[in-house]
Amino acid sequence: MTKSLVEMAAEIVQAQGSATNLSIEEMQTALQETFSTLQNLQKMESGELSSAIEEKKPAVSPEKSILKNKIVCLECGEEFKMLSPKHLRSHKLTGREYRVKYGFSLRQPLCAKALSEKRKKAGKARGIPDALKKSIAAKKKANAAKKKPVRRKTKTAAK
Repeated sequence: MTKSLVEMAAEIVQAQGSATNLSIEEMQTALQETFSTLQNLQKMESGELSSAIEEKKPAVSPEKSILKNKIVCLECGEEFKMLSPKHLRSHKLTGREYRVKYGFSLRQPLCAKALSEKRKKAGKARGIPDALKKSIAAKKKANAAKKKPVRRKTKTAAK
């Protein structure tokens, strides 16, 4: 025989009350909260409460979240100059997971456009693109030298 939600909630609160001393108000509150939790669980089980399962929609669209002087976190709606790894960890995400979840390119910087431009200019001023091109060319040359087959002369035994 199945128990009603009221009976289950009463048993749960009774077990809690036997483990700790609860006042009458605390017991009433616990009973109400337990009953409503059991109701929500029953609704989720039957499929009536699908909105609780669905993820909440971001406040702004991903395309509009990266602005000139700020970036809006699509998880919580806060505004930053840059989404730091520490902030993303608070949502249990990495930068890669965040980009995939919201459809960004994996190379998309998670910072304001102005900050990204500033970094790009600073990198060019330090000569990073030229140094990178030289490094890539040197690696290609080294890999090509490794891949060339080495011909060895074989000794033939003439008798």
